[in-house]
Amino acid sequence: MNASLILELVGIFAFALSGASLAVERDFDLVGMAVLAETTALGGGVLRDVLLGTTPAAFSQPAYLVTPLVATAVVFVWHRRLERVARFVLVVDAAGVGLFCVVGTQKALLFGLAGLPAVILGATSAVGGGVLRDLLARQDPTVLRKDSQMYAIPALLGATVIALGQWARIDTPTLAVGAAAVTFALRMLALRYNWRAPHPRR
Repeated sequence: MNASLILELVGIFAFALSGASLAVERDFDLVGMAVLAETTALGGGVLRDVLLGTTPAAFSQPAYLVTPLVATAVVFVWHRRLERVARFVLVVDAAGVGLFCVVGTQKALLFGLAGLPAVILGATSAVGGGVLRDLLARQDPTVLRKDSQMYAIPALLGATVIALGQWARIDTPTLAVGAAAVTFALRMLALRYNWRAPHPRR
């Protein structure tokens, strides 16, 4: 199992925890939890692969489908031990964004995309599952809300770090982990200090 696959499975697990936890918050049953976990975890990656013109990895790797189910079971059993479910959702979602922007950009570059398209696709794969999660949970997508604390910007930054590393021929696991950590840290700082993207003056 290569490092890229491990990184992607960790991202899938983090996003699935986010989806299942939001399902608990919205009072969904076990089936609803599993659906929200699978959609959150795999939606962005499926969108990425479709745009790249390849068979979605979720349909060819059993681990991609099983991992969200494991996350669903974890949340189903232990969600009462999470003191603040809403806060937990934000933390694991931020981890998923960090991991997926890295994996998405790496795959886009591997398929021959130039730097800017790869960055955009990497960010899209990072936030796509969250958008689908929010829509299924009947709430405005976080990435579109004016009161959201910088959701897409951290993903774009992490994807840019990977693209610049490729351009500078620095393609190491350390760079990937560093880019994911920077994305996660920026998202958490935005949540902590209420940082938001600029709005036009009215």
